[in-house]
Amino acid sequence: MPETARKREVGRGERVIPGIWRLRLPLPWPGVPHCNAWAIAAGDGVVLVDTGMHEPGSFAHLERALDQVNLKIEHVRLLACTHAHSDHYGQAAPILERAGCELWMHPNHSHMTLAATDPDAALARRLEVARQSGIPEEPLKRYAEERKGQGFGIAALVEPDHDLVEGVTIDSDLGPWHVYETPGHAPSHICLFQPDARLLISGDHLLGRVSLYYDFGYTPDPAGEFLDSLDKVEALKAGLCLSGHGRPFRTVQGHIEANRALVHDRLAAVEGSVGADPKTAVDVVPDVYGEPLNAMTASWWLSETMAYLTHLERAGKVRRVEGEPLRWVKADG
Repeated sequence: MPETARKREVGRGERVIPGIWRLRLPLPWPGVPHCNAWAIAAGDGVVLVDTGMHEPGSFAHLERALDQVNLKIEHVRLLACTHAHSDHYGQAAPILERAGCELWMHPNHSHMTLAATDPDAALARRLEVARQSGIPEEPLKRYAEERKGQGFGIAALVEPDHDLVEGVTIDSDLGPWHVYETPGHAPSHICLFQPDARLLISGDHLLGRVSLYYDFGYTPDPAGEFLDSLDKVEALKAGLCLSGHGRPFRTVQGHIEANRALVHDRLAAVEGSVGADPKTAVDVVPDVYGEPLNAMTASWWLSETMAYLTHLERAGKVRRVEGEPLRWVKADG
């Protein structure tokens, strides 16, 4: 369906179980029409988990979703962010201003907050990753021109008042939620688990639809970190998952296994693509995804493919070749 004909998303709120409300907030991204924030009953107010992306009219969508479940911004007693991507952190500043509450988030958030403090540096970093992946200069120049002056979906930079790290709990009417650090998708990623009700707020670590993305270049091995995080969440034996996109689901173990299988399939495809002749990430992409890069997939697939090449390099299965752009060959032996 053409973009112009697609029905416009609006903020919506609904009760999931007593004491938890899903706030479905629109996004401007093709294929990703909305994200979720979660309101959890806590005394005379709520804990709000995640914020939605900041763009024109976005705060009104949040207010509309809250109003549909008889809540207001002023009911927010604490804001917790599962990670520092724009669709989960972008509206933190206006929420804090209106609610007068604290922000809790993992301290390793520079992967996104750099975009709020220095957009030009963030763009330059993204262009350098693309350049090292083998993207030619001409399309890079066009992309840089198109991105100039565009926002990153963050209203303003606000630092967390408290670090969401393991050992921290968030109190609610349903009982305490325990923090589990789950990097991979993002260095700042955490999940929240309520053990009595076996409830998992998964952010973008587990989604209703298996969809992989890694912030490449901020940690040594994001793909390996993601696999380790799957193991950590699997041990919790959650019964209901409240994810950052899509509807709640109870098939948590099946989603963990599907994510793990897809990572291993793509690692195998990347390893199989790399041989004796040096290849860039751009060269590898068609062997992994079945088609070459295009404007819609370039940033996503390059980050993911670079993460897999780095993981395989650390495992001794491929090695880098001297020079630029970055190229890999099958490891000796």
